[in-house]
Amino acid sequence: MPHAAPRANPALTYRSVFISDVHLGTKDARAEYLLDFLAHIDCEYLFLDGDIFDIWKMKTSRWHWPLLNTQLLQRVMELATGGIQVIYVPGNHDEFFRDYLGSELGGVHIHREYRHTLADGRKALILHGDEFDGVVRHNRLLKWVGNAGYEALMALNRASTRIRRILGKGYWSLSLAIKNQVPNARVYIEKFEEAALRHAREQGVDVIVCGHIHHANLRTVDGVTYANAGDWVEHCTAIVEQKNGQLELIHWAKESAHRLDGRKSREHTPLTALPAPNQPAPTPKPQPVSAKTAHS
Repeated sequence: MPHAAPRANPALTYRSVFISDVHLGTKDARAEYLLDFLAHIDCEYLFLDGDIFDIWKMKTSRWHWPLLNTQLLQRVMELATGGIQVIYVPGNHDEFFRDYLGSELGGVHIHREYRHTLADGRKALILHGDEFDGVVRHNRLLKWVGNAGYEALMALNRASTRIRRILGKGYWSLSLAIKNQVPNARVYIEKFEEAALRHAREQGVDVIVCGHIHHANLRTVDGVTYANAGDWVEHCTAIVEQKNGQLELIHWAKESAHRLDGRKSREHTPLTALPAPNQPAPTPKPQPVSAKTAHS
């Protein structure tokens, strides 16, 4: 039976939590941060909004699966069998699971998209977001050229992260800093958000929740709310629904210490592993997440 991750006391309590783009199977997945986040929350609904796994990587020799990934999945399964409704909406990187729509695996319900009513009565549509990405959907050549560039950015980001750890500095995304300097990237993000908002209006919903582009955002335009949960590769972000239906964007790597302690000056180190049965919890590795130094 899976072991539970140690919980903070008290835990952070939400009605719903939305997570996307973890990309388990790649070296870039920040599984230790997500495991830490899930260890400190209670909720009624947990939405896994696509690209939780990177099946594309599974088809190559670069598939990367440390023990921490298995422990993270154990945590999710524990939540699913412990009374939390876990909804999985597969994305384009884990579209393999779209063959199992309507199925339940270990308490996790799989849907192509999902309609959710917030506590304040607003209607939300949850989907991954690749539906809006013409590059991914229609041009295979452009898709792979784009992936090659993204791979190079991730390699730079891994090197930057290792150097910052050696220097004792917090997490910071080099690839995000580079992408923010590319005008076309900003234009693409704007067009993606516009397409999502237009789809929400066409579907008659008040909120659209998605992921896919690794750019977390929460904004309302003409009465319709766009909520992008971001990712756990570069940013370590999530969208949460409060008990009153209010939505909030969380940057866990940047804000965890403040949210848990209420003191920005106190550092919080993410869990790096769950304890094995009948074994004490391992001492966390020296990878502090500082509210002062971490960057989303």
